[in-house]
Amino acid sequence: MQPAPVLCGIGTSLPDRVVTNDDLAARLDTSDEWIRTRTGIRERRVVDPGTATGDLAHAAAQGALKSAGSAEVDLLILATTTPDHPCPATAPDVAQRLGLTGIPAWDLGAVCSGFVYGLACASSFVRSGAATRVLVVGADTYSTITDPDDRSTRAIFGDGAGAVVVRAGTPDEDGAIGPVSLGSDGSQRDAIIVEAGGSRRPLTDAHTTPDGRYFTMRGRTVFRHAVERMAQSAEKVRAEAGWSTEDVDCLVAHQANARIIDAVAARMGVAPERCATSIERLGNTAAASLPLALAEAARSGRLHTGDRVLLTAFGGGATWGAAALTWPDVTPMSI
Repeated sequence: MQPAPVLCGIGTSLPDRVVTNDDLAARLDTSDEWIRTRTGIRERRVVDPGTATGDLAHAAAQGALKSAGSAEVDLLILATTTPDHPCPATAPDVAQRLGLTGIPAWDLGAVCSGFVYGLACASSFVRSGAATRVLVVGADTYSTITDPDDRSTRAIFGDGAGAVVVRAGTPDEDGAIGPVSLGSDGSQRDAIIVEAGGSRRPLTDAHTTPDGRYFTMRGRTVFRHAVERMAQSAEKVRAEAGWSTEDVDCLVAHQANARIIDAVAARMGVAPERCATSIERLGNTAAASLPLALAEAARSGRLHTGDRVLLTAFGGGATWGAAALTWPDVTPMSI
């Protein structure tokens, strides 16, 4: 029988520093009400100078391994838009710090869809028999790439990391990962972008402005495409899993904006009380948002063993994806 991918551990890591909407309002032309009514965010976590994405990824991975009850994995996938360096990838360093030197480890760039893409890769490796235990990490420090004077982006993003362990098992187990759907549309590449710093627009380019190194997005375009693509991909995996809408115990959509989450749920016919959210307290943590929301839902008692869960995300590229799973009997760990 072909092995099935099973989620068996989850860990998280958040910076200690909390930045509230009032903190932002003290230096930007904004207010707590303006931010909350447009995004649903009240506060977010932000790294201190000297703390990098790899540090959060390492801590979240430690938590996931502890939660899984084993420190042995065959490969590590790190989904991030904010690696420690343009070169080399951050994943091998995280693996080395975990004592996993020698295993394959790589960064995956699908922006806010990165965790779903990583979960799909892990599932494929397990189903093919090429791996029996895979560590998938989503980690980002968007505070390092957002303009400190831009209220439209600075207010949205927070820093954080989440990780899961996926092992080989059987499809009838709690924790089994079911259908996965992925997609992309390069015609929307400039809807979410950091213009400078790559080979098309090096930082040394004479035409690159200082603002070119910061993250920008076209909010209305992103809103429209995010709702459409997340709902479509989630509906696709729901149908492939053989679930009705009423069968879905928990919808976990990328924590980009509370209004986007509400719109996705409404389009799918999922009641608000069946949605797991962490955006009010954490903001948009990019590739980390799904595992962080899952962990928070489990800790709060929102998720129970055997619950049927839909994950869905949308990110720059544009990229999107969704996955179905049953929730395992695991305790999220934070190191």
